[in-house]
Amino acid sequence: MTAPLAISMGDPAGIGPEIIAKAWARRTEAGLLPFFATGDARAIAAVWDGPVSAISHPEDARRVFETALPVLTVEDGGEIVPGAPDVEGARCALRALELAAGLARSGAARALVTGPVSKAQLYQIGFSYPGQTEFVAERCGIAGENAVMMLAAPDLRVVPITTHVPLASVSALLSVELLVAKGRATARGLIRNFGVLVPRIAFAGFNPHAGESGAIGREEIDVIAPAVAQLRAEGIEASGPFAADTMFHPRARATYDAALCCYHDQALVPLKTLYFDDGVNITLGLPIVRTSPDHGTAFDIAGKNVAEPGAMIAAIRMAGEAAERRAAAGNS
Repeated sequence: MTAPLAISMGDPAGIGPEIIAKAWARRTEAGLLPFFATGDARAIAAVWDGPVSAISHPEDARRVFETALPVLTVEDGGEIVPGAPDVEGARCALRALELAAGLARSGAARALVTGPVSKAQLYQIGFSYPGQTEFVAERCGIAGENAVMMLAAPDLRVVPITTHVPLASVSALLSVELLVAKGRATARGLIRNFGVLVPRIAFAGFNPHAGESGAIGREEIDVIAPAVAQLRAEGIEASGPFAADTMFHPRARATYDAALCCYHDQALVPLKTLYFDDGVNITLGLPIVRTSPDHGTAFDIAGKNVAEPGAMIAAIRMAGEAAERRAAAGNS
């Protein structure tokens, strides 16, 4: 019997519990595979009056999934007040993430979906990672720099080559070696997780107009173009650097399978503009499938029954599809 998907609930005071519950409520129309949540079941009860079933093992999820949302409780989250995060909730979120990641790594869950967490709260309890991506990578025995964050939507996939760093630091961080490593991981991830047989990856320039042949910056000449050339020499269909302001209109998007961007906002602004409610964060380079909705905890609307579950539904669907592709190809 195929294992269910594991979803870590995220911060119990955020919208994670609500969008997980709403995703379960739409499981049939959305065509979602069986899943279970890890965290404090009281966080769901605080925002939803639907059926919840406590389970003690992932295999129990399939038995109850059609009639109730399965929840594997890991720790008491303290007093749960939607929209009011605290350190007890952060501890619960971290334990839920640890458990769900471990179950996915062991094969007891077929994939991992992570709910939104508050980094500010996690840092107060000693969390030392830039984000959940790096934490999950370490738990899988993968160096953080070898895990690639891709944001995916119906007709756009973007990879930020640098992520949560000051914009003033980006140029110094860019190197041929980094771009080549990200390009390789992206191409392999497109094959393994999306079934793209011959991936086409396009690199955005760092400077306006891709540097204008060095007139307004040399990063394109000194770093990006050599990386593209090396990837092409390895047989990867890489192209660029292209001016970032012309890479994301419909005709341009049709020419590549993923765009690699030099910094966080260069990648996320177009994706969130086009697909704010449907973007999915998928981590490439891991031995497991890991996805996450591409939004935060939204404490300001938690508990108001207005959170849209579209991105969570998309993350669950993408995780299931990627896991099935890997299984069909014989990949773990």
